[in-house]
Amino acid sequence: MLPQTIIAKKRDGLALSRNEIEQFIAGVVSGEFADYQAAALLMAVVLKGMSIEETTWLTDAMMRSGRVVELPEISQPKVDKHSTGGVGDKISLILAPLAAACGLCVPMMSGRGLGHTGGTLDKLEAIPGFSVDLSDTAYRRQLQEIHLAMIGQSADMVPADRKLYALRDVTATVESIPLICASILSKKLAEGIDALVLDVKCGNGAFMKNGAQARELAEALVAISRGIGKPTTALITSMEQPLGRAVGNSLEVIEAIECLQGRGPADLMEVTYALTAEMLVLAGVCESPAAAQTRMEDAITDGRAWQTFRDLVQAQGGDVAAIEATERLPQAAHLMELCYQDPDPAYIAKLDALAVGEAARLLGAGRANLASAIDLAVGFVFVRKLGDPVQPGDVVVAIHYNDAAKLAAAREHLLTGIKYSFQPPELTPLIIDRLA
Repeated sequence: MLPQTIIAKKRDGLALSRNEIEQFIAGVVSGEFADYQAAALLMAVVLKGMSIEETTWLTDAMMRSGRVVELPEISQPKVDKHSTGGVGDKISLILAPLAAACGLCVPMMSGRGLGHTGGTLDKLEAIPGFSVDLSDTAYRRQLQEIHLAMIGQSADMVPADRKLYALRDVTATVESIPLICASILSKKLAEGIDALVLDVKCGNGAFMKNGAQARELAEALVAISRGIGKPTTALITSMEQPLGRAVGNSLEVIEAIECLQGRGPADLMEVTYALTAEMLVLAGVCESPAAAQTRMEDAITDGRAWQTFRDLVQAQGGDVAAIEATERLPQAAHLMELCYQDPDPAYIAKLDALAVGEAARLLGAGRANLASAIDLAVGFVFVRKLGDPVQPGDVVVAIHYNDAAKLAAAREHLLTGIKYSFQPPELTPLIIDRLA
């Protein structure tokens, strides 16, 4: 079938057949479809949409555009988690070793940060020597030995997504739920997992700004993943303020280590526990969230989760001494404290996650495009969070920086996202909804 025939059909609002979608993906990967033809079809999808059935076929075709991992040699249930992205979201660094310590195998393929959101791979690479690139043999061996691997997407996995995402990024076709779902799930379902848990962020620091958008995305993701035969659940979680206290790659690694050692902030641990419990119950390792909570708390208390993280770092070439003595992780040269300056006591009424994420990028912790270099050491540590009381002179946030010019721009932007009031604000629940 000619590419223009498929493009015209979607342009006119008609449903594509499974064969047409498979031809499109095969043509994109082979180069038979020119970039301008692929871009035209992407725009038609943005404007005319896709049914759940079409999106399921698209996801499956993209997943099978390259190597699909199968792991029959692994006896433990293989479960992963995916987050749609936020600010201060270092959950994967805690959840993956915690879930493995509780009896799961976690084959986790992650991405890099872009724009105001951070990336798990960047955070892991703040650990000296840590490699996110494993051969297939090393990946399988590591999953058998420690039941955990955290890697980047290899060149031979889901090549269709790599090509299509590059086109979407430059043709204003990112904002499409069918295309978002196919991009996310094609990569996750190629990992060799048995089940999947999704963390759909909602709020000003998330891709989905309101509850209706987040629910639409979560419902589609769950339906498509289940349609391909993978048990899946989703939590919609709040991203109105940064998660935890640290924002910035090395700083977030340090906070994740504190969590694994039982010293993590309550909000970060609440969401981590909720998502890990979903994984354990979905896999049948625990019969209820309450049983999962007990198992997770035991794994933190007796040190198994922390030991599993140490095993991960060692297995992937990282410097274990640097996570045991975190002053050996990348450190910024300078520290500035921003304090509450008004004469009367107040409450933090707004801590805008989007403003914080953009300020972190201005400071050097994030990137404008995937070719940008980042500074692994810089970022923010929030001493006080949304709803906390403040007295005159109290430190609100510590800024770790290396470049004075970048500090000035980041500080100015950060201040636009912090507001105070004389009455405590209403707080959004961290776990907004659950879909299964």
